[in-house]
Amino acid sequence: MADDDKTLLPFEAPLNELKRRIDEMALNAKDSPDLSILLEPMKAQYAQIERQLYENLKAWQIVLVARHPGRPQTRDYTSLIFDSFEELHGDRMYGDDLAIVSGLGVIGGHRVMLIGQHRGRDVNERHLSNAGCVHPEGYRKALRKMKLAEKFGLPVVTFIDTKGAYPGIGAEERGVAIAIAENMMEMSRLRVPVVCVVIGEGGSGGALGLGVGDRILMLRYSYYSVISPEGCASILWRDGNMKEKAAEQLRLTSKDLYDFQLIDEVVPEPMGGAHRDLRKMGDMLRAAILRNLEDLVGTPPDELVKNRYEKFRRFGRFLEGVDPASLMPKPEAETVAKVEAEADEEDAASTVRPDEPVLLEE
Repeated sequence: MADDDKTLLPFEAPLNELKRRIDEMALNAKDSPDLSILLEPMKAQYAQIERQLYENLKAWQIVLVARHPGRPQTRDYTSLIFDSFEELHGDRMYGDDLAIVSGLGVIGGHRVMLIGQHRGRDVNERHLSNAGCVHPEGYRKALRKMKLAEKFGLPVVTFIDTKGAYPGIGAEERGVAIAIAENMMEMSRLRVPVVCVVIGEGGSGGALGLGVGDRILMLRYSYYSVISPEGCASILWRDGNMKEKAAEQLRLTSKDLYDFQLIDEVVPEPMGGAHRDLRKMGDMLRAAILRNLEDLVGTPPDELVKNRYEKFRRFGRFLEGVDPASLMPKPEAETVAKVEAEADEEDAASTVRPDEPVLLEE
């Protein structure tokens, strides 16, 4: 893949014309020194517009960045951030799901077990890996590697990047739901450090199957949600075109989840997204993983398990003494008046006057 993918997304339309002019001028600048002088201000203008766009992205726009075709994936990071990596295959039960990449890696002197979801880069690879939608044998493959890591005292690092688990009949027949549940249960009691990183899309239970850890990190322009915006829109409004509203309502961005204290760290990305500068993205992610490993390595296993349990128990916090109704959106005044009028009519119709006989059923 290109080290600097400039494929523009729909919301980057203001950059389209400027990019075309910069590319055209760059070609002609070789023969004309005067054009080279004009090129730098145009590049500065491009960078300024890009910064304004990316500092004010809406939730749906962040989803689009997370899905960018050039965004680095698990296999890219094995060479970008690991000093060495030896892949391990199979679940010893059914097969080798290529939507899961797993193996032994070395990062900054730490030997770790890496387990990540991989979507595939070209058509053939996406077909073989089901575009990152994991089958039950993939989750069992991941669990087998986690238990192997626990046996040898190796930290576990997971990369989450999936729309969700594979929804086909075969996956259901082979127990994809119980495979995810078993992974979550076993990850909660692994006696080694576990660092989970959402590198792209974190969709539904398919993401949770690799998402129980001591530290949960998200890349800045990734998202983590119980359902995709399109799926949410089709359920709530019966209209997939409401996906932008659904994305806002789901509160799925890294900032939202950090504010809710559901994740521990937001890993910054190069301006324009991880696909704009792979090496820089690799360096930032490597530093974040090493920082968290340094904090966790050496912690007694019993303390790791206890802290992990308490961490996820806190996810269900609520506000003591707060009326739930006060947190709901306030209805419009006309709606309130209409409801109250209808209630008054019902009360009047059901009220018995003193001079009316009351008929009692036998």
